[in-house]
Amino acid sequence: MSAVSDLLAILDLERLETDLFRGVSPAIGWPRVFGGQVVAQALVAASRTVVGSRPPHSLHAYFLLGGDPAVPIVYEVERIRDGGSFTTRRVKAIQHGRAIFAMSVSFHDDEPGLAHAQAMPDLPGPEDLPDAREALAGGRAIVPEPMLAYFTQTWPISLRIVEIERYTSRMPQAPRFHVWMKASDRLPDDPALHRAVLAYASDMTLLDATLIAHGRTVFDADIQSASLDHALWFHRPFRADEWLLYAQDSPGTAGGRGFARGSLFARDGSLVASVVQEGLIRPRRN
Repeated sequence: MSAVSDLLAILDLERLETDLFRGVSPAIGWPRVFGGQVVAQALVAASRTVVGSRPPHSLHAYFLLGGDPAVPIVYEVERIRDGGSFTTRRVKAIQHGRAIFAMSVSFHDDEPGLAHAQAMPDLPGPEDLPDAREALAGGRAIVPEPMLAYFTQTWPISLRIVEIERYTSRMPQAPRFHVWMKASDRLPDDPALHRAVLAYASDMTLLDATLIAHGRTVFDADIQSASLDHALWFHRPFRADEWLLYAQDSPGTAGGRGFARGSLFARDGSLVASVVQEGLIRPRRN
């Protein structure tokens, strides 16, 4: 099976009861569950309790404990409100009898109204950039060898990094980071799947943007990193198997935490989603 087929399989949750679902993690050898996977699975669980085709427009999540990839995750959905225009759900992810993740999701019927959006940055397109794996395979990467697998293993998301020097130099740089991303294979036409895949991908590089100004990466052995929260807004329809530009920046870091935000643009320049995240970037002692 391809990596995308594996991703679609883990997003196809098992229904245990009316508002209770179970998801599994891929066997890729990582010590904890990838945060984007939990966000995506929780979004799928919440969406399956909404009657009709009302799409989500925002989600707000907190990572409470690291997930165990060897154990299934149970997703418990609470139906907060079913209104005329908006639907609200709360999702709790459980492992070993404890909550490891909590998320609120709001759904809204599409309707006409005022519209504007920031312009997409003028940058090289994905066809002008090497695949991230190819770019880092030449031995110049500052990413520690055990973690280079993050880029070199088969991922369901293709990455083309504009500022590839971010992973080849320790020089502090302006905290801006641009990555082209898309599913590495064609996806089914179901819009709900495209939203779930984008939610999955939105956690892949965002926290690392908080360390650019310090010439560090989340892969450094003396940095303890973990996503603390994650917020995502869907603005317009899109396809996650077509190139999206993830424009990221980090306004500031303090108290062992890094704050980053991102905007996702389609190839035609339309803003399709926005993301905000705070994460732990604590220097390890000794």
